[in-house]
Amino acid sequence: MKWKIGKSALGGSIMIPPSKSHTIRALLIATLADGVSRIREPLMSGDGESALTAAVALGARVHREAHDITIEGIGKHFDGGDDTVYLGNSGTSMRLFTSAAALGSRRRTFDGDTSLRSRPMRPLLTALESLGATTDIISGNADIPFAIHGPIRGGAVRIDGRTSQFLSSLLLVAPLFEGDTTIVVDTLNERPYVEMTLWWLDKMGIRHIVSDDFREFTVAGRQSYAAIDQCIPGDFSSATFPAVAAAATGAEITLENVDFSDPQGDKEVFGILERMGVVVMRYGVSATVKPGDCLSGITIDLNNMPDALPALAVLGCLAEGTTSLVNVPQARIKECDRIAAMAEELTKMGAKVRQLEDGIAIERSRLRGTAVHGREDHRIVMALALAAMIAEGETVIDTAEAATVTYPTFVRDFRALGADIEEIE
Repeated sequence: MKWKIGKSALGGSIMIPPSKSHTIRALLIATLADGVSRIREPLMSGDGESALTAAVALGARVHREAHDITIEGIGKHFDGGDDTVYLGNSGTSMRLFTSAAALGSRRRTFDGDTSLRSRPMRPLLTALESLGATTDIISGNADIPFAIHGPIRGGAVRIDGRTSQFLSSLLLVAPLFEGDTTIVVDTLNERPYVEMTLWWLDKMGIRHIVSDDFREFTVAGRQSYAAIDQCIPGDFSSATFPAVAAAATGAEITLENVDFSDPQGDKEVFGILERMGVVVMRYGVSATVKPGDCLSGITIDLNNMPDALPALAVLGCLAEGTTSLVNVPQARIKECDRIAAMAEELTKMGAKVRQLEDGIAIERSRLRGTAVHGREDHRIVMALALAAMIAEGETVIDTAEAATVTYPTFVRDFRALGADIEEIE
């Protein structure tokens, strides 16, 4: 699918979709729980559907009810379900459910689409091997597909922190080990996502200890998950796009379903917008964003919120001076190399952009519409849509269907705000 987008004047209010990261963690915990869980208002498109597929593959029983999902968890029965787990494009589901699969002795094969096959898994697999798992990389040229079986046990393990998902995966299954587990992490990126995982462990009453520097984690073994009843909060990563759209197009937009007490790291995007000169008014579970007097380029450390890079790169095209998005090397190992993708596609539109080893620098630029490549990456597609709304002329974005991974109502919602956007099959 392609999107054809023209320069747009926006305004109004928008309901932010549920959080992908919370949805996947809730589905995993419900899968491992003893009893029947209810997950209210999950994000059931793209990655959420992949996580639900993994839940069933591990033996959970799933029932859909309107906007809710009920899951009968597997408890301590780790060897049910299927031999194959296919996770489409969902890196989060791949990382989190892999450790869960290694709790049992059943050999399972994990696979995904072309994009997922390009992403790293060996650091997690190596860590699981040190805890007793047996793994087999099926393709010598990539980490995925692979096969794995346990049972894994407690003990001491070291994990690469290039993506926080490796650490979160271990933390979520460690309570079910027979022994206690100590995890030492090297060079942790995306700390707020680990804080989200710990929020879930606290909510479930799981006993754990975390060092002040977030380098060492100890989780007591022989614990269990009880069934949950949880409503999934709005997604601050998705909220980034209408928030940036307000600043970029000179609009006033109110975002509903954003809870600033939630542990999601991407809520700090609103603080970044304020530093750049944007006006933000917070109201508990909503926020209004509107332009200020002047938009200024600044240096932004995005290590805690790598998903914000594509949208903020677009905003940098409008800011006075230079906008530098730095300390975010993990953006190169997402659905695509997002640093290279945004540099190349914005350049096509006339932007003055240069890649950094760990980020991207953008000068104030006048954008023009053209044909751009969405890289089959939801955040690249949506960021290019924002660029199209401020560009002169018409922009056509391919692989636009990728946006449904986290924001299935993007076109409908932005049309309601006034966006000139057309879907082309």
